[in-house]
Amino acid sequence: MLDLTLIKAITLDLDDTLWPIWPTIERAEKALGGWLAAHAPATAALLAQPAERHELREHVNAALPELAHDLSALRRETIRLALRRCGDDPLLAEPAFEVFFAARNQVALFDDAAPALAFLASRFPLIALSNGNADIHRIGIGAYFKASISASEFGVGKPDPRIFLAAAAAAGVRPQEVLHVGDDAALDVLAALACGMQAVWVNRADHLWTHPQAPHETVTTLTELCKLFQPEGGH
Repeated sequence: MLDLTLIKAITLDLDDTLWPIWPTIERAEKALGGWLAAHAPATAALLAQPAERHELREHVNAALPELAHDLSALRRETIRLALRRCGDDPLLAEPAFEVFFAARNQVALFDDAAPALAFLASRFPLIALSNGNADIHRIGIGAYFKASISASEFGVGKPDPRIFLAAAAAAGVRPQEVLHVGDDAALDVLAALACGMQAVWVNRADHLWTHPQAPHETVTTLTELCKLFQPEGGH
């Protein structure tokens, strides 16, 4: 059970907590494919093949391990490698990535997300904390957040404690005064608990919890999360 008296800030995961990520990525890859079909059709054809796309990603991951937490850079370099292999201009990687990234930030928020953000932001400083490369300002929810810390920019991702401690520092509070909210059992809940934070697991898909250490609360929607801070929530 949460100790509400301790909470002075909330850190929030983004992908699959505020919006579903895979439909977003699929739309972005479709937009990328359409752009490449017009500007580099051989590369478009290569990237349209799942096995080839996977091999390209694995090659880039192995060649550039220092970019492991920078999804934007990895995507850009994968496009660049595909262009080179097909004899297309590798300089097209930059505008091609921008097409992908613009579409990647056209997310469809879960119905409960915007009302929950408005409710929570009126009560606590919110910090976006993500291993992904979403841009909260492009998405249109930046006004709800005091800061956004992504693995791409910070250099390490969850579950590394440093990114959680940086989020607490951005909020101007101690780790034990932070509530972290996210959908991933290991990267969000267990990692936050290891830093001394309280944690809420957003379990939209009704997964089983399989770890010895449990979240302070489990919710199926962000509406339920908000109710924890209301008198009728029973806490």
